[in-house]
Amino acid sequence: MKFTELNLKPQLLAGLKEIGYTELTPIQEQAFSHIFSGRDMIATAETGSGKTAACAVPLVEKIDVSLNAVQVLVLVPTRELALQYVREISDIARKTPVIPFAVYGGYSILIQIGKLAHGVHILVATPGRLIDLLYNSPLQLSEVRTFILDEADEMLNMGFIGDVEFVISCLIHEHQTLLFSATMPPEIKRLAARYLKDPITIELNIQRRAPENLEHHFQMVKGHQRFETLVDYFRQEKPQQAIIFCNARRNVEKLHDHLKKEFDSVDMIHGGLEQSKRTSLFNRFKKMKIRFMVATDVASRGLDFSHASHVINYDFPLNPEAYTHRTGRTARMGRKGVALTLLTRGNLRELRTAIKVNKLEPIWHGREPDLKGAPQKPAGRGKYSPGRSRRGGRGRHNRRTSGRN
Repeated sequence: MKFTELNLKPQLLAGLKEIGYTELTPIQEQAFSHIFSGRDMIATAETGSGKTAACAVPLVEKIDVSLNAVQVLVLVPTRELALQYVREISDIARKTPVIPFAVYGGYSILIQIGKLAHGVHILVATPGRLIDLLYNSPLQLSEVRTFILDEADEMLNMGFIGDVEFVISCLIHEHQTLLFSATMPPEIKRLAARYLKDPITIELNIQRRAPENLEHHFQMVKGHQRFETLVDYFRQEKPQQAIIFCNARRNVEKLHDHLKKEFDSVDMIHGGLEQSKRTSLFNRFKKMKIRFMVATDVASRGLDFSHASHVINYDFPLNPEAYTHRTGRTARMGRKGVALTLLTRGNLRELRTAIKVNKLEPIWHGREPDLKGAPQKPAGRGKYSPGRSRRGGRGRHNRRTSGRN
């Protein structure tokens, strides 16, 4: 189906044509009618499938520009995703009077309050900064007609559950709720269902969660050979652009220092950097001004790096969902990509789980290990716990303005 076949406003169609949006992706074809109808929805699809536009196009169409209030609220887990999300909405709405805006920590809350006072129709927010604004500004959510929880599994599974519940408690009037994610584990889906009314469920990644045009390469290494293996791989394969993932900030810094001695155009990103630095790095990477970017999982969620030809798991991902989101930074929107994961014998159990959950067809460099002989994962470990919060169980009271999220 083409966008011109939809009954959209001429201004919106003109903007879509200008940015090269012609045909709908499968998730867009299935989601549009339900979003237009006002139904609650849970939608899962592979990374890079066009989920943001699937949401943004019908909601821009539905905005009442005569009403100077927030009518759509989008909650995202990271600052970078908030910026990317609002940029895509801005592109889609470029020929319309619709005003989108993003709020997140690490940026002046006073400037954000000033912008909100001048009028915003679509608000994209990280949880901490949104709650700061609800406590410390005149921001009202009474006109919100659609609430979107993007990267829903991350938001609910990684410690945002208390903040999400608080935001939902502020939406006491009738509204539509949409949950979008590349993955939706069963326990998270059951939890999310509590917030939705008779939701329609769209699952386009039942058969495979990883993009079809993404090759999954694996190589067994000994711990002391990991860096040498990576350097040899880069020199042989000569990737156009790569993201190298580590599990901890200190690992990122150490690998970055070593790689800079072997290659030009190497940089790093992690949550400890100032927001302005993080934003600059992401923008430079997207513009191909950085060839190799060493990163923590702050770079793994939802971000669109269309030129990244390779993703390297230098440290083995902590869970199958992390594997999905890391490797989803390449092979987006029909492009080809390669994901290489370096692993030791201690990772075989986790590898077997990742292959099963993500329905992978592994390509081995060197000897293929015996995955059938890998030890079973103990029962009852590593599952989602609704009561856990990375904020140490702090409630939603006694909040103060801060730079979080």
